[in-house]
Amino acid sequence: MDLGIEEKWALVLGASQGIGAAIARALGEEGCNVIIGARNSDGIQTLASEIRTEYGVEVVPYAIDLTDANAVAELCHKIEDDWEIDILLNNSGGPPPSGSRGVSDDVWSESVQGLLMTVIRLTESAVKGMATRRWGRILTVASSGIVQPIPNLAVSNTVRSAAAGFSKSLASEVAKDGITVNIILPGRINTGRLTQINTQNAECQGMTLEAFEEASLATIPAGRFGTPEEFAKVAVFLMSDHAGYLTGSMVRVDGGIIKGI
Repeated sequence: MDLGIEEKWALVLGASQGIGAAIARALGEEGCNVIIGARNSDGIQTLASEIRTEYGVEVVPYAIDLTDANAVAELCHKIEDDWEIDILLNNSGGPPPSGSRGVSDDVWSESVQGLLMTVIRLTESAVKGMATRRWGRILTVASSGIVQPIPNLAVSNTVRSAAAGFSKSLASEVAKDGITVNIILPGRINTGRLTQINTQNAECQGMTLEAFEEASLATIPAGRFGTPEEFAKVAVFLMSDHAGYLTGSMVRVDGGIIKGI
């Protein structure tokens, strides 16, 4: 299927590994040019080279720390003044696992900056040009913890829920301009982040990692962890020309683990 995004420009954040890297590759496969942003400069340089070679699209690596407000402000200026961004993929690493109590102010502040304020500011900047061109796609990778709080991820559950509220509010404001704004919710996708969370939870429960993951898999109706590649295919459809009437939604890619409707 031709998704109608060939030669468009996408800004993909958190792109050096895992879900972000898979989405950048999937966009390149559709002929979409990509700007890939992440802290890991070496990682995005390597990924940029691979996508260029494999798909023949333009790829611009951009090193950025999304928890640094000044760096985000600089990126906003580039979005508004230098680039024509058709597609924005908001994605960033999550905060360290923790309960709801005893979390330091520093962790809360850094998480609010990286998971909420960065989404707000970058989205505001991207929307300006999208509205002028009467086409745009904004997709934010959040967490299934928005719908059903994930134990030991209280900070993520809290702050990502606020980002979802912002996205839902914005969706109704910009739909008339041909812009869609959606949230995609990963379940247990097999990335380094999942391994980190599983390892810590296993230690807290006095279990081996293997035993914990076996118990975790038993709670997923699909019976397995998801792959970044299959998650990316859903994300790219949501950012495609075919998804123009889909906005203000939260789409779960979780193997059926969320029990609510």
